[in-house]
Amino acid sequence: MSVKGNTVSKVREIVEPYAAELGLDIWDIRYVKEGSDWYLRIFIDKESGVSIDDCVDLTHAITKPLDDADPISQSYLLEVSSPGIERELVKDEHFEKYINADITMRLIRPIDNVRDFSGVLSAYNNGAITVTLPDGNTLTVNKKETSYIKLDDFDIDALKG
Repeated sequence: MSVKGNTVSKVREIVEPYAAELGLDIWDIRYVKEGSDWYLRIFIDKESGVSIDDCVDLTHAITKPLDDADPISQSYLLEVSSPGIERELVKDEHFEKYINADITMRLIRPIDNVRDFSGVLSAYNNGAITVTLPDGNTLTVNKKETSYIKLDDFDIDALKG
């Protein structure tokens, strides 16, 4: 496992109990370098939607446990936020939850000179993503062949319902 992946796993172990106690789910954790700064980004979610208070509450709850456990050797900036309305799908459970949702997808390598596709996520099986395109045709690609896959025009009412 990479050091970065190991860091994310350690952080997840530390923060998940605090998130659960606050009624929050960890959507994703990313440890990234931008310029000369390192960022630990924790994306949270909950059925009724994430508020700024949820982000603040989790930040307050995890700051000391993260400092005490010291899973990251260099200094970093901690950001806790919602994954957003056009959230990126990254885990198997994300794809399974949003079958039949509208998505946008960017491929690493173009197919017939096209890298960006939109459509309905019609199937997900062991990393294979099938999208029904607006013309009715389907496209199946492996998740590893994509730069990103995001919900498109996310409908918050669909979560409530």
